[in-house]
Amino acid sequence: MRAWLHQAVDPSARAQGVSLFNLVICGLILIAVLIAVLETEQTLVDQFPVFFYLAEWLFFIVFAAEFCLRVYVAPLNPLFTGRFGRIRYLFSLWALIDLLALLPFLLTGTDVTAYYLRLARLLRVLRIARLGRFTHAWAMLGGAFHARRYELLISALIALLLLLVSSTFLYLLEAEGQPDAFGSVPRALWWSVATLTTVGYGDVTPLTAAGKFFAGITAVAGIGLVAMPTGILAAAFSDAFQKQRGEKQGG
Repeated sequence: MRAWLHQAVDPSARAQGVSLFNLVICGLILIAVLIAVLETEQTLVDQFPVFFYLAEWLFFIVFAAEFCLRVYVAPLNPLFTGRFGRIRYLFSLWALIDLLALLPFLLTGTDVTAYYLRLARLLRVLRIARLGRFTHAWAMLGGAFHARRYELLISALIALLLLLVSSTFLYLLEAEGQPDAFGSVPRALWWSVATLTTVGYGDVTPLTAAGKFFAGITAVAGIGLVAMPTGILAAAFSDAFQKQRGEKQGG
């Protein structure tokens, strides 16, 4: 029975695919995260208090039972064999995330202020992180970042350089006319971030002709700044998918 449960509960026990049990858990995680987000809207909580109360109980029971099952079958995983296998599992990353996701419900009956309790309940959003154990996509994502880490580092350094140069120039050109917005390089940095990321809030704008000219150059540079890491990551993902496809065909 425990071996059968291990195949159903532990994603690492299956060479390919995801068990029905874990597919259901994935769906429940997504629903729980959605309800956690909706619960931050107080008008909804006031209108449907019974629904959120029952949902809280239901998800706590389901995820607590799931956690107990994972602890029960943990010794069948090669990483947690031995006399203290279950204890090692309890201190693993995913087990700690499971416990953090259950913590808000356990705090409901304690004497905690409403503000801190609301913050604690947001820990339920950590359930979404557990989806990483059910798919190889996270490993592929990490591999893509690792393979292009030097290119991404260079693009980050270029971005910091552009931010520093643009904020310095706007400080020199606009500080006298707009001391509140451009009176120092740190103050001008907010404008540089908004412009180089192509957001352009418009709350702070240069007024002098020289400032507007340099602002146009900065805005054009921002297009390339955003496109650079995007292209690097796109190439990394393409290489990762091709590598995975080649491994499957070779296998």
